[in-house]
Amino acid sequence: MSADAARRYDVLTIFPGIFRGPLDETILRRALDADLVEIALHDLRDWTHDRHRTVDDYPFGGGPGMVLKPEPIFEAVEAIQPLAEPPASVVLLTPQGRRLDRDLVAELAALPRLLLICGRYEGVDERVRERLVDIEVSVADVVLSGGELPALLLLDALVRRIPGVLGGEASLAEESFEGGLLEYPQYTRPSEFRGWSVPDVLLSGHHAEIERWRRAQRLQRTLDRRPDLLSEADLTPEERDRLESAGGPPA
Repeated sequence: MSADAARRYDVLTIFPGIFRGPLDETILRRALDADLVEIALHDLRDWTHDRHRTVDDYPFGGGPGMVLKPEPIFEAVEAIQPLAEPPASVVLLTPQGRRLDRDLVAELAALPRLLLICGRYEGVDERVRERLVDIEVSVADVVLSGGELPALLLLDALVRRIPGVLGGEASLAEESFEGGLLEYPQYTRPSEFRGWSVPDVLLSGHHAEIERWRRAQRLQRTLDRRPDLLSEADLTPEERDRLESAGGPPA
């Protein structure tokens, strides 16, 4: 795939309607309209063969809930893969997957095509996980009703990394978690509101001082709110020494 070709993301779900509102708005809509990405929705029930369009069944061995059957999922993936090139990496949205973070988003964003399977009920037949899926992804340490909302979250995180979507690469470089740090505080007009003023440094026009202030704010905010990030953050030796002397985490 050439560097300027559109990414393609296929989504397999029993509730395609969940995606239509978000895909008609904001950054996702802008990327679709600009042909920077292609997102194709597929209804899993289209690969069933009974009049009830059954996609789930009771688990062997007993237990609560229902499990998504393997036949429609395998047939769907086998039908979707030839629709474009190259073949998609198959992603299962599941609480048991690798937790989504900036490194995983970067890995997935580098792939030209993904096929997202949205789990439901008690999950999917294990043969799907073992024989069909390449990557399992969890968006948080919680259990949701299905994989549709996690799939939308993943799509948003992926699409915003496509060159041209945000309109400025600096926007992406300065976001939270880039470099392992949270983003600095943001202010806009008016400079004074109800007696609360914008920090003077931001009004100074001194770009080097502003950058120093922002960097210090990122460090302090991460230390206060997400100290767990600091052990892997991109810090200078001076910053690491300063955090340690202030009682902050990483060595």
